[in-house]
Amino acid sequence: MDPDLKKIIDKYSSRIDKEIKTETYKQEKFSSEYEEFKKESLTTTNNLYGRLCKFSESLIRIKVKDESKLQEAIDTINLEITPSGAASFASLITILIVLFGLLLIGSSFFGEGLNTGILLLALLLILASFIVVKPITNIPIYIANKWRLEASNQMVLCILYIVMYMRHTSNLEHAIKFASDHINPPLSLDLKKILWDAETGKYSTIKESLDNYLQTWRNYNLEFVEAFNLIQGSLLEPTESRRVSLLEKALEIILEGTYERMMHYAQGLKNPITMLHMLGIVLPILGLVILPLLGSFIGGSGTTKLIFLVILYNILLPLIVYIFGSNVLAKRPTGYNDIELLDNKELNKLKNISIKIGNRELQLNPFLFCILIFLVMFVIGLTPIFLHIINPNFDFSYKQARFIDYRETSGALCTSVTDCHGPFGFGAVLLSLFIPLAIALSIGTYLWLRTRKLIKIRNETKNLEKEFSGSLFQLGNRIGDGIPAELAFGTVSKNLRSTPTGNFFALVDRNIRSLGMNIKEAIFNSKNGAIWSYPSTLIETSMKILIESAKKSPQIVAKSLTSISTYVSRIHSVNERLKDILSDVTSSMKSQINFLTPVIAGIVVGISSMIVTILIRLSELVSEQNAMGQTGTSLPVDLFSNLFSITSIIPSYYLQLIIGIYVVQVIIILTILLNGIENGPDKITQNNSIGKNLYIGILLYCGVAFVVTLIFTLLALAIDIKGI
Repeated sequence: MDPDLKKIIDKYSSRIDKEIKTETYKQEKFSSEYEEFKKESLTTTNNLYGRLCKFSESLIRIKVKDESKLQEAIDTINLEITPSGAASFASLITILIVLFGLLLIGSSFFGEGLNTGILLLALLLILASFIVVKPITNIPIYIANKWRLEASNQMVLCILYIVMYMRHTSNLEHAIKFASDHINPPLSLDLKKILWDAETGKYSTIKESLDNYLQTWRNYNLEFVEAFNLIQGSLLEPTESRRVSLLEKALEIILEGTYERMMHYAQGLKNPITMLHMLGIVLPILGLVILPLLGSFIGGSGTTKLIFLVILYNILLPLIVYIFGSNVLAKRPTGYNDIELLDNKELNKLKNISIKIGNRELQLNPFLFCILIFLVMFVIGLTPIFLHIINPNFDFSYKQARFIDYRETSGALCTSVTDCHGPFGFGAVLLSLFIPLAIALSIGTYLWLRTRKLIKIRNETKNLEKEFSGSLFQLGNRIGDGIPAELAFGTVSKNLRSTPTGNFFALVDRNIRSLGMNIKEAIFNSKNGAIWSYPSTLIETSMKILIESAKKSPQIVAKSLTSISTYVSRIHSVNERLKDILSDVTSSMKSQINFLTPVIAGIVVGISSMIVTILIRLSELVSEQNAMGQTGTSLPVDLFSNLFSITSIIPSYYLQLIIGIYVVQVIIILTILLNGIENGPDKITQNNSIGKNLYIGILLYCGVAFVVTLIFTLLALAIDIKGI
């Protein structure tokens, strides 16, 4: 080639490269980013669990028969432990529980003699310790299932971003990096690890690293694997039309496959949810109705029975419900995140309470305010105990029912702080409602205050995304007609006046015209960028693709925006169909959270209070007859003197606390499960829903419990005990 001609070609080639260059990624920078990202993604819980497993393995080393599943789960979540460490941790927990149970039996035997209640509690703990060995050993599998659920909810967006990028730039490595920058953990961490393994030489090419990663999903999400295989196949196509056709087919496969899997999941979801409601919620709460009466027939003190109920209802049952619900949720196929808000300092400020002092704005964490709510209501709930400590003689009665009602072992009214049992009074039950109210309102208020502004922005952004596909189509057509992108925003915004998309495009147009910004600054400027008014990752990605495409030609921009419009519209339609399929299950769960569980629990509190009131009256009658020496009466005093002993009766005050706290736990667990079914791992909606449901559920529970307790207490007082 002629030297002068070569010089001219090199000169203009470098200029063309500058004009049309796509985003490049420095591998040296990526290495440090990946390491930092990995440290941030490994949560404190996982790190603590890992340290406990290593410590347990250093004390006792337990071998696992089938290590393959555990090892696969450990590799999936990047935990630095061995299957033996997980098994050793479970065995150590079992040994500690068994030793604690034996300690209870020994303390009872060498103390006041073998107690039936303590023996029952110890045997239950020992039995539970052997039951939980396998679940504790499988903790890495549960964490991995949660990890896969979170990752699977980002797969459609992942394929969408890769397809959109490769639509105009056929480079797989850059497309994977582009997708990893615009989706959230954990799938973004997986994508970065694919590049990391290729960079560090573990695999010679990006294709080998990707193929190795896809093997981990072959048994869990075949559509994702097939979509990626088609994307890789597009790199080998000789013509542009066939390459684009394969990319579109990849997105179609994961959309259709997801819809079919979710449809089968929804069809099989009704029975597990019904069983969860009946066995985990309704039956345990209804079982509490007979506990006051049953407790009188079972030997042991009321304190021992209370410990037993707390372990059963406030620890074991919620744990079982949560594990069962998590297993149901772990089978959920790939879903769609309706909205993902961008991470921004201004958005983070919205989580706090803003107080204006002059020209300054003070940011307060709502945690302090919620702690104040908790302390005030908690102290009110403890009023019966405080009043008894301050003045044991303080009490008042209505007919034969006393407001606080502390009793001595003999059944007489308590006149001292020591050797007293209770409180048994209906007033104590009503005041005890403030304790679950304190827990629910403090948690609910905190979560609501942290998300109230974000959920508003989220809903506005959701409305924007609903019509965004049509707006993108118009924008792409205007640019395809030859109108510069800078002018196209203003033209389209006039046609979409008074709509969310029109407002977004108008903000971009105003920044270009009034502030002299280019398109990139008008959209992404840290202070005045239009994206911060509608902080959606989907909108952000679409605008970035517009900017990248604009470096090539208006025709490329038009094709890219038209493709995005088609994909977004398709995702939205599939999402709506899935919501329609799941509507029966989700509406049933909402009724359980907001109505059935609080109402049933409130009625149970009233019935339990009535039974305790009757037992106290019977105990008082037996005490009086014993004092008078009436052995020839119709009531078999000798038989019932032990049966209705004050020490064996569980105070309704503490029964209500157990039920109330259980209701709070169930509302939180069911809300997490419901949000997982509807939206996947969406923290903003989850926390906002927990806050609202706690308010509705606990207020309904307290209202029903208050009314039913008063009514049933009056019914108990109307019974002629002496005429029995």
